[in-house]
Amino acid sequence: MAVYAIGDIQGCVVPLEEMLDILRFEPRRDQLWLTGDLVNRGRHSLETLRLVTRLGDSVVAVLGNHDLHLLAVAAGVRESRPGDTLEPILRAPDRHELLDWLRRRPLAYWDKRPELGRKSLMVHAGIYPGWRKKDVARRAAEIESLLRGEHGDGDYRRFLHRMYGRGPLRWDAPMERWQRATFITNAFTRMRYCTRHGDLDFDHTGPPGSQPQGLVPWFEHPERKCRNWRIVFGHWSALNFIRSGHVVGLDSGCIWGRALTAIRLDGERAGKYWQVRCGKC
Repeated sequence: MAVYAIGDIQGCVVPLEEMLDILRFEPRRDQLWLTGDLVNRGRHSLETLRLVTRLGDSVVAVLGNHDLHLLAVAAGVRESRPGDTLEPILRAPDRHELLDWLRRRPLAYWDKRPELGRKSLMVHAGIYPGWRKKDVARRAAEIESLLRGEHGDGDYRRFLHRMYGRGPLRWDAPMERWQRATFITNAFTRMRYCTRHGDLDFDHTGPPGSQPQGLVPWFEHPERKCRNWRIVFGHWSALNFIRSGHVVGLDSGCIWGRALTAIRLDGERAGKYWQVRCGKC
């Protein structure tokens, strides 16, 4: 068995197929971790979803902001944006099966198996600096229950309508229900920089060193918890592929014509990585 993680695909199915061939990925034997943003911007979002779902239980995928956007558009609570490439999914005969599969993906996934060598935690964007592992599990579960319809279809649609916003910017446990949902979703799927006081910043997306004074990458925040976990994430294409301490960033900008990155997480070859050059997706 081998455990691989791959960064944001965003509908670039051809590089994904090439990567699986390079890895000699065998679904009956191996496991594939995907950091979210399976769809959108690339021309083959439908084909990407179909390929990933065909791989069955060998795939562990967390939800990214583009995946959530697809669910919101499909539910009729948000409009498509210029540059979206979601229409083939929305018109597909297997649309309902694909969307149902997607809405049942987690926001966070963790694994303590000894063969990984280190306790590992995967999210799309990051872990809010003040949250410990138990906080991550509880906060993710709040959103996952809404997405899976455990509170009824009305709350599912209400969540998709209100899931993104520019506030609240700082975590405060007494927040009302929908403020909590917005903050949690932003932290797991949109976060890059924070202030030293823990406010989220949504204005700056460049690599570390390009941000104004007072902002720090979430994984360099002095108050960051979960330091004994290896955190695997995507979302931040300006970082390219990084390994910094126990943090592994895998969004290397495939959709922007750069590369799709995979890394081995287990065994003697842990840390070995592969990249497939991406053309126009």
